[in-house]
Amino acid sequence: MVKGANNKRKSETISIKDAFNDLLNEYHIDHKFKEKNLISSWSKLMGKPIAVRTEKLYINNRKLYVHLNSAPLRSELDHSKKKVLEILNREFSESVIDDVVFL
Repeated sequence: MVKGANNKRKSETISIKDAFNDLLNEYHIDHKFKEKNLISSWSKLMGKPIAVRTEKLYINNRKLYVHLNSAPLRSELDHSKKKVLEILNREFSESVIDDVVFL
C-alpha cells in the first residue's frame, strides 16, 4: 500500500454516464462534446438524402455551417431553417447551436 494514499471510497455510487458528464463539466468541454456529437449525428437526424449531399459540417460561435453540393436542397433547407434548428436542438435537450448557415 502506498503511504499517504487516500483509500476511502465514496459511500454512494454513480453511473458511468453521470461520471462522464461530471468529467466533461469539470474540464469545461461539455459544450464542445455536444457540438461534436451533433455533427456526428447529422446523417441520422437529417436523413440519408440530405447526408449524401452534405460535403462539410462545422460549428463556429454556436453557428452550424453546412456545405451542400445541391443548390435546390440548399434553398429548401434555408427556407426550413427553423425546423432544422428544432430537430437538432431537440435531440440534445438543450440549445447547442443558435443558427444554421447553408452554403
